[in-house]
Amino acid sequence: MGSTYSQQLLEYCLRQEPWPPDVLDRAMAEDDGRALLSIVVERLGDLFEPVLCRTYQQLFRQVIARACPDLIPRLRVNHNPHPAPPSANRVYVLSRITLGADVAVTSVLLDAAKRRYPDAEIFFVGPRKSYEMFEADPRIRHFPAPYARSGALIDRLQASASLHFDDGLVIDPDSRLTQLGLISICAEPSYFFFESRSYGGDGDEPLPALASRWAHEIFGIDRARAFIAPLPPSEPPADITVSLGVGENSSKRIDGDFEPALLHALAETGLSILVDKGGTAEEHDRVEHALLPGMRTHHGAFAPFAAQIARSKLYVGYDSAGQHVASVCGVPLISIFKGFVSERMLARWKPTGTVIRGDSADVLGQVRAALTCTFRR
Repeated sequence: MGSTYSQQLLEYCLRQEPWPPDVLDRAMAEDDGRALLSIVVERLGDLFEPVLCRTYQQLFRQVIARACPDLIPRLRVNHNPHPAPPSANRVYVLSRITLGADVAVTSVLLDAAKRRYPDAEIFFVGPRKSYEMFEADPRIRHFPAPYARSGALIDRLQASASLHFDDGLVIDPDSRLTQLGLISICAEPSYFFFESRSYGGDGDEPLPALASRWAHEIFGIDRARAFIAPLPPSEPPADITVSLGVGENSSKRIDGDFEPALLHALAETGLSILVDKGGTAEEHDRVEHALLPGMRTHHGAFAPFAAQIARSKLYVGYDSAGQHVASVCGVPLISIFKGFVSERMLARWKPTGTVIRGDSADVLGQVRAALTCTFRR
């Protein structure tokens, strides 16, 4: 099978070569622009190369001009970072849309905003399911901003077009709501953009540490930290919490009989186990296939499961939101990290705990060894 136009466009971008206009036009037409976003835009970001941030800006300005020309006057002109004002009545912190990124990155900036502006109203701007991760925090209010994560290109651009703030500061953690900082949603002096794909340069620091460093530079807040604040769970706790979810990215999981074997290894500990059934029908079916008798399951919103992770003795899962919840809550974890497209992507996103590369030999054996270390008496 030949390469798609989106794949061809990606190759032009990675080679730093001008792309033919017809290749861009055809890439934008593939699956209503979804292929362009998943194949080109996500790959440019996942490589965490500063030079590719400039390539993305050039590319997506052309995309916006073709798909949504009404947004052209709102395209941002790059400005140098500026210090935050001494006071503010309102602060809007944008969601990164994905749950894991909101835990690992957005929450750091929420913490900085709360501490820098103790008397301000703090708003989390994004989908309800992400806000639920912070719902129990009395300082954080919700500003609904639905975003079709799997929607067509035009739908996502229209979500950006619907946002504008004229009554407070806006902190943008490299959000899809602004298409990674390209679309202006407030006056420039009120806008603070953490470009997570380039910040940190060639280093290997994880994103929570980089977000904390940026918060210190811009807001003068020392050691801003990642956190969660979901409502308390109503179900009894479990010793081990497990998620086999991969955020609709199948490259993150291990095929074959790995998942049933993983749950069998966990069952051998004799500890109580709670398994999240995931957010899609495909994940639900995989969990049902792998479950063993006596294992409890969670089905529904992620925030209650996050609250269960926070009070468990161990979390086990793939590279997904659960690992970041465990990491920020200080819960021992075993993360099976697979599907990363660069070593820097692994370095940026890996949590604090035991990280097992999914492309290494005998992953299950490494999990068993990690279990022995975790529960050694």
